Amino acid sequence: MRNRTSLEPERRREQQAGPPRLPLTALLALATAVFVTSLTETLPAGVLPAMSADLGVSQSAAGQSVTVYAVGTALTAIPLSAATAHWRRKRLLLTAMAAFAVANTVTAASASYPLTMAARFTAGVAAGLAWALLAGYARRLAPPALQGKAVAVVMTGIPVALSLGVPAGTHLGGVLGWRAAFWLMTAVTAVLLGWIALGVPDRPGRRAGDRGPVLRALSVPGVVPVLSVTLVFVLAHTVLYAYIATFLDRYGMGDRADLVLLVFGGASLLSIWIVGTHVDRRLRALTVASTLLVGGAAALLAGYAGTPALVWLAAALWGLGWGGAPTLLQTAVADAGGEQADAAQAMLVTLWNAAMAGGGVLGGVLLGVFGAAAFPWGVLVLLVPVLAVVVGARAHGFPARPRE
Repeated sequence: MRNRTSLEPERRREQQAGPPRLPLTALLALATAVFVTSLTETLPAGVLPAMSADLGVSQSAAGQSVTVYAVGTALTAIPLSAATAHWRRKRLLLTAMAAFAVANTVTAASASYPLTMAARFTAGVAAGLAWALLAGYARRLAPPALQGKAVAVVMTGIPVALSLGVPAGTHLGGVLGWRAAFWLMTAVTAVLLGWIALGVPDRPGRRAGDRGPVLRALSVPGVVPVLSVTLVFVLAHTVLYAYIATFLDRYGMGDRADLVLLVFGGASLLSIWIVGTHVDRRLRALTVASTLLVGGAAALLAGYAGTPALVWLAAALWGLGWGGAPTLLQTAVADAGGEQADAAQAMLVTLWNAAMAGGGVLGGVLLGVFGAAAFPWGVLVLLVPVLAVVVGARAHGFPARPRE
């Protein structure tokens, strides 16, 4: 059965008020928190040359500001999630967002490379807290029948950040300097703190008697298949995403990387809408379709990257397949985890960020050994076990029938 958290009095009142509805004001605040975390992570990539010159380090060294963020998240998501499991959800989210405001302020003001890296690591730690919290918080704010849609609304922050936020931050950095982009992130986060404080209902944390070792979630049927799919699927996506400009440059489309990513982002938004509409009833079918769409995009890029029209088509298929993946995987792990859903979410966040860091490393190896043409082939190889696990986990993890 699907995990049903005990209804607090305020949720009973919400259900008695009429047909179930999504609390959109609160969910959009959580989506903005997702936007802040995603954009804070990837923003250095768009302002790397100016950032490296200003800090007096190479672009390669400045690029590690993205890596250290992911490391901060991967190292701390599980222990911090366990340590704060009893905190009320609003208090925890406000703490995480305040840490983002501080970290981005220090990044914007710092003239020291070590201090900048420390601020980026702190932002990654805050992201670990936020990501382990947000999907479960969204589900607890929504009526049971609409929990998947609630997660989908919150996850729109990811493609908006990647397809619109990064280009906008890059443009602002070019006009006003890279520091202005991080100052703007601080301002957005300050507004968000007020929005959360005034517009997001609170929910309690877990009682001491309900908490156990985080790794206990691994013994729950279905959790391991979902986590393994997460690790390999994110790894496959990152291998291509992190090096897409390098790949396109090989085929004479390097100057169109921003437009290719815009198509990817637009298709991702459509994917999130489709997944949000159907995830509560068709989780398994949508996950299979997601894997096949990303695989189809990789196959097009592997065989026809020299044909621009097919590259645009591949970008659209890639976005359609990938955009809803965070919603699908977080819904799957929450459903499978049951009473251990929070611990399972924390492990998913850890593996997600480990896979992002690993994708950069694996992509670098593929580039050095086989060249840029190897990226889509690497994606195809990695997607084979992903599809096999999704298809095989029909009883638990990605069940054939919707959970009651």
